[in-house]
Amino acid sequence: MDDFIAARSQMALSLGFHIIFSCVGMVMPFLMAFAHWKYLKTGNEVYKGLTKAWSKGVAILFATGAVSGTMLSFELGLLWPGFMKHSGPIFGMPFSLEGTAFFIEAIAIGFFLYGWDKFNKWFHWFCGFLVGISGLASGILVVAANAWMNSPSGFDYINGNYVNIDPVKAMFNDAWFPQALHMTVAAFCATGFAVAGVHAYLILKKKNVEFHTKAFRIAASFALIGAFGAPLSGDIAAKSVAERQPIKLAAMEAHFETEKGASFVIGGIPDEDKEEIKYAIKIPKVLSFLVSSDFNSEVKGLKDFPRDEWPPVSVVHYAFQIMIFFGVIMIIIGSIYVYSTFFKKEWLDKNWLLKTFVWATPFGYIALEAGWTVTEVGRQPWIIYGIMRTIDAVTPMPGIQYSFYFFTAIFVSLSLILIFLLKRQIKMVPKLYDPTDVEYQSKSKKS
Repeated sequence: MDDFIAARSQMALSLGFHIIFSCVGMVMPFLMAFAHWKYLKTGNEVYKGLTKAWSKGVAILFATGAVSGTMLSFELGLLWPGFMKHSGPIFGMPFSLEGTAFFIEAIAIGFFLYGWDKFNKWFHWFCGFLVGISGLASGILVVAANAWMNSPSGFDYINGNYVNIDPVKAMFNDAWFPQALHMTVAAFCATGFAVAGVHAYLILKKKNVEFHTKAFRIAASFALIGAFGAPLSGDIAAKSVAERQPIKLAAMEAHFETEKGASFVIGGIPDEDKEEIKYAIKIPKVLSFLVSSDFNSEVKGLKDFPRDEWPPVSVVHYAFQIMIFFGVIMIIIGSIYVYSTFFKKEWLDKNWLLKTFVWATPFGYIALEAGWTVTEVGRQPWIIYGIMRTIDAVTPMPGIQYSFYFFTAIFVSLSLILIFLLKRQIKMVPKLYDPTDVEYQSKSKKS
């Protein structure tokens, strides 16, 4: 493994790992706060237990995300010094603000975990809600920094120098809103389906059914926000990409020829050497409509761009297809759930519906990882789009592959520890969190 590939592989692994915790941190506190609100409104102790159980999960995942996020910040300087040398002063603002949001989140989690029966009940609830708000802000700010790499602004590039720097303009670049919106919606979808799937599995196991049923329905409701919002946010993001990075759009669709009334491609195997795509299903004029709301508009093909600026077409196309496939599956599942809720309530307790959500547990995160592959790989060969190539930013330090092995070992260890801790939390539900269980041990029983 050469140093350039090792550096890119390490960054890909780190981002792929950390993005899961970022999404959990953006969404899970809102599930927790909603369960807490239900407890305050109804007085149902099951919701209180659910809130406490979820809050412990939020704390565990927050701590793990803090470790992986800190590692990422070190990796930026370690692996990409050429990039950080120039970009730090330009897009440092969103990272600085993200640090502030992180500290607010940490303080709010502490208040929430240890504030039971000590604070005013609504202030205590607000602390939990603030965890979600700060987590959401943290995710959006990091996405703003990434969006700058796709749509660099807030500076003038003159004779190889970055001058007239405007950090505010850099943070609120043309790509930040479409990326942040789509990321937020995807986070709700992925986390909602993952949490719903876990609780659906436990319902099928006949363990603490009332407890897990309430948890499942809250999580499934949040998943619907993401599932139904994804096509809308995705459309906004795709139109933005078509305007700013037409070569990325062409790679997403494996669209080689510039044409009017371009077809939307489903499936297919790209052949970069022959500059064609085989075995694809093509829907006439739909791509043109999606790009510009005009069925006859022109869409640029890859052949219109220098070959050395093409991203890895096959990787980008397959990742885009995976994202679309799982997104559609989750919309179908969400539609069935909505239909069940309003017209066929008896379906809500059917094993087949619960099994569907169990199978769908990883779908959101598969789509999310695929979407980030499109975003990052589709920008190649640029680390700052149109200005700095990735190969020019990599560290000159030899033997970087050993760093890759080291960081991989850390991430594997973190994953194993996380699985152990979350499994332990689930096993504690009967004794610590579900007041309807015969094994439940409240403080009053202990005393």
